[in-house]
Amino acid sequence: MSNIVHSQGAPGKSPRPDVLAHVAGNVRRLRRARNLSQEALAKLSGMSRRMIVAIERNEANVSLSSLDRLAAAFGVSFSEVVRPPEVPDNRRIESTAWRGTHPESVATLLGSAPATREAELWIWSLGEGERYPSEANSGSWHEMLLVIEGLLVVEAWDGQHKIPAGDFLIFSSDKPYVFANGGAGTVRYLRNVVL
Repeated sequence: MSNIVHSQGAPGKSPRPDVLAHVAGNVRRLRRARNLSQEALAKLSGMSRRMIVAIERNEANVSLSSLDRLAAAFGVSFSEVVRPPEVPDNRRIESTAWRGTHPESVATLLGSAPATREAELWIWSLGEGERYPSEANSGSWHEMLLVIEGLLVVEAWDGQHKIPAGDFLIFSSDKPYVFANGGAGTVRYLRNVVL
């Protein structure tokens, strides 16, 4: 399942922080700060208690949408759930939040800024043949993509969009969509998610 957060570490580069470890500690800290039991958090987030326990033990593969549900249950931003504990704010997070099956496929949350809720800045890469299917987001969310290298194909509600290097696409992400590598080699792109 390609929208699942897995163990981190970019191949051939210095290791990035392990977002799962940050999520485990952050979820535990946020839950305790709000005097919530694991059962209460499960009800608030619409997740099972068993999943909450596994997340806090750093034993679960968590979807990005599940992290969004946890953030909403706590009344905090997605970035506050995934950022390293030593980071004082959201301006420079640099946490890998997704890995695909291809070794070149990775999504790194670089940082976020205030918007209606917040705006997230990501750098993504998809290896040859890789696809990233996403569930629908909230009705007010928008995606802003800028392709740096390769050909990105976005399969959205209004059709298929082919975005070559140097081009961009802005769209509402209130319906399911797919990011796909549309060519040979790796596609790299910047992704702004405006919430």
